[in-house]
Amino acid sequence: MVSVQSTVDTGHEDMVHDAQMDYYGTKLATCSSDRSIKIFEVKDGSQTHVADLKGHEGPVWQLAWAHPRYGTILASCSYDRKVILWREERNGSWSQLFVHASHESSVNSVHWGPFEQGLILACGSSDGSISILKYVSETNQWDTEKINNAHYIGCNAVSWCPETNKKKLVSGGCDNMVKIWSQDEAGNWVAEAKLEGHSDWIRDVAWAPSLSSSRSIIASCSQDR
Repeated sequence: MVSVQSTVDTGHEDMVHDAQMDYYGTKLATCSSDRSIKIFEVKDGSQTHVADLKGHEGPVWQLAWAHPRYGTILASCSYDRKVILWREERNGSWSQLFVHASHESSVNSVHWGPFEQGLILACGSSDGSISILKYVSETNQWDTEKINNAHYIGCNAVSWCPETNKKKLVSGGCDNMVKIWSQDEAGNWVAEAKLEGHSDWIRDVAWAPSLSSSRSIIASCSQDR
């Protein structure tokens, strides 16, 4: 039997769109249509509100924690067309590490790649494109590249393949399609596969943890029920 362990009164003033635990399960981040992100410390079944992150100018749709080997970093995406990377400083305060603002419409999904590939983030947008952000330690800069026209009308969801030998991700969009993207030897992103089966917008996709080197599983969900 499944039981409710605890409930969190987030204090958000509008609809909550996402809630994500960090790698160790000691931090909870929530985001809302009230344009804010809230951080909670989680311990012994209780939650303590420790931070409000404000920087978006529209509803915040989704959050993603980076692997802790890179510090405490949280990515958020919003209707305001921005992706913001937040970092917790040593004194417990939070700052904006990087703001990605090259999309022409709402950014609906963010997902970090396997930590072995470095700090690399995929972002799916209603402008139909997927952007890839990667931190380059040598220059202390974030490189950005874009898969243009990834989905007709818009991209709603992205998820990285957990395999580490090749950069690969899956996306779902308003064209009722699930697409698998991989990076070729020249560094270009190409559509490796187009999966048809849904009859309405794809709302989310998730790449399962690796079962074996010869098998992958992807889950997708759609407005077609």
